[in-house]
Amino acid sequence: MAYDSNNIFAKILRGEIPCDKVYESDHSLAFKDINPQAPVHTLVIPKGAYVSFDDFSEKASDAEVLDYIRTIGVVAREAGVAEDGYRILANIGQNGFQEVPHLHVHIFGGQHLGRMIKPFDKS
Repeated sequence: MAYDSNNIFAKILRGEIPCDKVYESDHSLAFKDINPQAPVHTLVIPKGAYVSFDDFSEKASDAEVLDYIRTIGVVAREAGVAEDGYRILANIGQNGFQEVPHLHVHIFGGQHLGRMIKPFDKS
C-alpha cells in the first residue's frame, strides 16, 4: 500500500481536520478516536509519512522509533489504563483490514476487553 498524503491522518497532521488531541511529542501525535470502541480509545500516529510498521521500521530514524514507542506508553499511563491493562492494535495491509494508509496504533482500555481473537480451529 502506497502512502496517500491526502489520508485523514495526514490532514489532521497538517491542521486541515481537527482532532481531540491527548498528547503530542516531537515525532508523534495521539488523539481520541471519533468512533470509540472502549471507554479509552486513543490513536497514536507518527508525524512522518509511514504506511505501516514495516515501512516505519525500515525508514524511520532511531529518534522517531523511540519517540513513537515512548508515546504509546505515555498515553496509556496518562489515560489511566496502564495499571489495569490495555490493548494496542495496529491493522496492517489488506488482510489486517487497514483502512487508513498511515501507521496508527489503537490503545483500548477502561474495561475488560475479552479475548483478542477467537481460538484458531486447527481441524
